[in-house]
Amino acid sequence: MIELIFVACLATDPSNCREHTHMHMPGVTVQSCMMQAQPQLAQWVSEHPSMIVTRWSCASSEARKVRV
Repeated sequence: MIELIFVACLATDPSNCREHTHMHMPGVTVQSCMMQAQPQLAQWVSEHPSMIVTRWSCASSEARKVRV
């Protein structure tokens, strides 16, 4: 399964950041995740107006388990 991983910070305190993940459906590739990421992040930001996204990437959830 592919995850969209992003870091969001408080707009009023850019040093206050958290990593978030958004699970994707099975069968989604990293490439399609990258193409779909910006609209999904824009929607997330519109739902969380006090936050700003500082970076994002797509990765396999299995690969993330190995890195942790």
